[in-house]
Amino acid sequence: MSAPDDLPAATLAFVESPVQLLNVLEWAHDRAHDRPYDDGVPAQRTSGSDRRRVPLGTADLEIVVLAPHDPMTRGQLRRMAELARDQGVRLGWEEARGGVGAPLQTVRSLAGPLRAAHRIVIGDPFSRYVQLLLTLARPRELVVVDDGTATMEFVAQLARGERFVRWHRPSGGRGARDLAFAPFSASARRMLTPNDHRSVQLFTSMPVEPPPGVTVTANAFAWTRATFGPPRLTRSTDLVGTSLVETGVVEAERYLEAVGALAAAHGATRYFAHRRESAGKLRLIAGRLGLEVVRPELPLELVARRGPMGRTVLSFPSTVVHTLPLALAGTEVTVAVCDIDPSWLTAHASPRAQGFLSRVTGSARHARRLPQMSAPARST
Repeated sequence: MSAPDDLPAATLAFVESPVQLLNVLEWAHDRAHDRPYDDGVPAQRTSGSDRRRVPLGTADLEIVVLAPHDPMTRGQLRRMAELARDQGVRLGWEEARGGVGAPLQTVRSLAGPLRAAHRIVIGDPFSRYVQLLLTLARPRELVVVDDGTATMEFVAQLARGERFVRWHRPSGGRGARDLAFAPFSASARRMLTPNDHRSVQLFTSMPVEPPPGVTVTANAFAWTRATFGPPRLTRSTDLVGTSLVETGVVEAERYLEAVGALAAAHGATRYFAHRRESAGKLRLIAGRLGLEVVRPELPLELVARRGPMGRTVLSFPSTVVHTLPLALAGTEVTVAVCDIDPSWLTAHASPRAQGFLSRVTGSARHARRLPQMSAPARST
């Protein structure tokens, strides 16, 4: 782990995705400023006409990136890391999955800082890597920042005392890896339960009902709004993609037909790809459906704030139906969400999938809910 000095950080944050890194920056900003983002906070221009230097509470904070394998995620993380450093953040990059010996080397390098940290900030409590690292820590404070809609499922499972399982994974079977990591998952669940020796905080833009003792702070994307934009708006409509096909929840052909129908009904011309969407699927969206596919280099909240952006943004159930209205507050952009028809689900989708996706849509307070589309007809 790289650090500009030899002193361990009092606050250590672990991130594995661009959105997690963004939300750690939002948490640091919220921690530093207990007033609205535009209430007299000094801001200096940095390079680029759309970006400002906004003070962050990072003097005692070090962020550690546990680099993933996925090339698109790595690319966005590197861009976010550059942005974080430009804002004065102390950040280390760990090739935590770089080979056979990489996990052990990472754990060894982080053991000392973990033991010394007064506060641990994590972005993904479902991560086995994070669960393993938490066994080495004894923080007085533990903070969970958003990892998208997965936060909703995490809070529900924590409140019910259940083992941590991602919503799109089947809840029945447990493979060899699940059994091997079960002790770490159980330890993480205990760590994330507040007691007399440790507080647990949640920094989120999602609608959640936390268990007793867990403190919730709303993420209003104040740092994003203070740092970027406002965006130039176009007269067009944009459509936001999801990785529901890649995670095995929705059938590929049903998804393509739904995207085509939604784009035709609302005049969408651009498709903002999720970082996990496959290249093959995106080629079909561009070639067959005629949409301009955009692969963002940063989380969509930042891309939208920088602009240009359509006055209407369409999405299927996903994180952005909760976050984009906050990031674009004060602009004339309307975010609209379309439900997933149950007939689009794959045969092996988790039994919890439909209920979870409906909850994501129904709880999006600041998004306009579109009438449910008829299921695309299957060709014979």
